[in-house]
Amino acid sequence: MVSDAKRSGRKILWGMLGGCAVVAAMAYLLWPDPVRVDLATVSRGPLTVTAREDGLTRIRERYEISTPLAGRLRRITLNVGDAVRADETVVATLEPTLPSLLDPRAIAQAKARVRAAQQRSEVARLQLATAEAEAEHAAAERLRIYQLRIQDAVSETELQAAELEARLKADARRAAEYAIEIAEYEAELEQAALLLTEADPTDGSETMELAIRAPIDGRVLRLHREDSAVVPVGTVLMEVGDPSDLELVVDVLSRDAVRIRPGADVVVRRWGGDEPLHGQVRYVEPSGFTKISALGVEEQRVDIVIDLREPPEQRAALGDAFRIEAEITLWHADDRIRIPTAALFRQGDDWATFVVVRGTAEMRLLSIGQMSPDYAEVLSGVDAGQTVIEYPSDQVRSGTKVLGR
Repeated sequence: MVSDAKRSGRKILWGMLGGCAVVAAMAYLLWPDPVRVDLATVSRGPLTVTAREDGLTRIRERYEISTPLAGRLRRITLNVGDAVRADETVVATLEPTLPSLLDPRAIAQAKARVRAAQQRSEVARLQLATAEAEAEHAAAERLRIYQLRIQDAVSETELQAAELEARLKADARRAAEYAIEIAEYEAELEQAALLLTEADPTDGSETMELAIRAPIDGRVLRLHREDSAVVPVGTVLMEVGDPSDLELVVDVLSRDAVRIRPGADVVVRRWGGDEPLHGQVRYVEPSGFTKISALGVEEQRVDIVIDLREPPEQRAALGDAFRIEAEITLWHADDRIRIPTAALFRQGDDWATFVVVRGTAEMRLLSIGQMSPDYAEVLSGVDAGQTVIEYPSDQVRSGTKVLGR
């Protein structure tokens, strides 16, 4: 009887074990496979927010050459791109109307233009004196801030602001010097025109000609007139400028423009060279304009003017009105907790992400600060070193088993 009981007990035990094995096998077969996902790591590091927009190059100082008198213009032999030298290259020759045909009013107007040109020259000299004083003060202030920075008495931001101010004042002084050259050229041209109006064509002179010379060193940018013709006073003949003296003009959305400060760093891409160029924002224009985007959306935009840092030799092929792509720094921090933007999604009005904890997805709500195309600043919700899921699919829920690809 005892042996029968033992055999019966063994049969029950083996039956139970077999049943458990069947249940385990069925559970294993029915248990869902882990969802394969792309994983990324929350890290600490620098974070930069930029505005990426298209723009154009522009010659900083360009000059329009016009006729100071009415008369017959001889054919202009210069071509676009030809080099000109200040006060040496004759860009156009004008045969003025005979003085005998000029009425007193025309002569009075010529004298008035001479006086106006002389006054502009005097104003330019006063502006130069002011610009020189401001440039000297800004340079001294930059030196003072630099010495304080060595002693850690001021911040790096204050030093950068002082350096930017010194550079802007130096540029203003250079522009004032250029304005004096132009004003003196205009005064000389108007004076020459006045002398021709007062000349006597019967005094034995060979010819009455006014040679219009280049006001600056540079190249011919555009020809408005080329053929011989009778032209009135003030007719624009051509534009000249120095192609090596370039600046960039980039229009950005007005909401981005309010975040851009003078001195902000700029990276210039897709300009045609092998390496990107670097620049610095000089100023943000105070007024905006309306522009229709490629999608037909009406946008309010603002022009940003940028100075290039590379010398002209490194960008010799870059000319006037060439298209470029600029990345303008809106915000930068050296050390922030950052998460890939590919790991973020919206949960109502909040940002969220899936954190992988022991092979299981767990949704976390986040507080996000600054955001760039690649990374976002994490204020709270996850810590550096945690693993998150990029591009989570509809299969991923809180509690879903996941496996990295």
